[in-house]
Amino acid sequence: MTSPGQPPQGAAFLVAQVGAHAAGRFAERVEALGLTPPEVGLLRMIAGEPGRSQQSVAADMGVVPSRVVAILDTLDHKGLVERRPGVSDRRHHALHLTDDGRQVLMEMRQLARAHDEDLCAALDPDERAQLAGLLQRIADQQGLTPGVHPGYRQLSAKRRR
Repeated sequence: MTSPGQPPQGAAFLVAQVGAHAAGRFAERVEALGLTPPEVGLLRMIAGEPGRSQQSVAADMGVVPSRVVAILDTLDHKGLVERRPGVSDRRHHALHLTDDGRQVLMEMRQLARAHDEDLCAALDPDERAQLAGLLQRIADQQGLTPGVHPGYRQLSAKRRR
């Protein structure tokens, strides 16, 4: 606990402070690729499981399907994803990256590595591994969906305004 007039020093505050900073910097970096963080997250999810449905992506992201459709429409317009008729149910679309989508994802991975290096520059490799392990334990204990940024809901809502 801090005394009046002192900045907060608890771990939860620092995680939130660094997290907000990291998310903002990441958004700036992916903007250079013409993307938003929700678009990057969706590309990554599709790459990890090609052919998955819009509904499964929405469920994993914790958003209503119409938000996923809006992001997919943008990615489709940019030529990065394609919707194919589903194998088991042709009414549902199977999502796949295009060649351009795979290329952008490779560029995004390089950008993400640089982002991680920049953000963690004050730590040596052992400290980075320790920090990642501790944060993973917290994420697991809090029941967060692995690999899904909870801020996608807010970022995609802001973009639509």
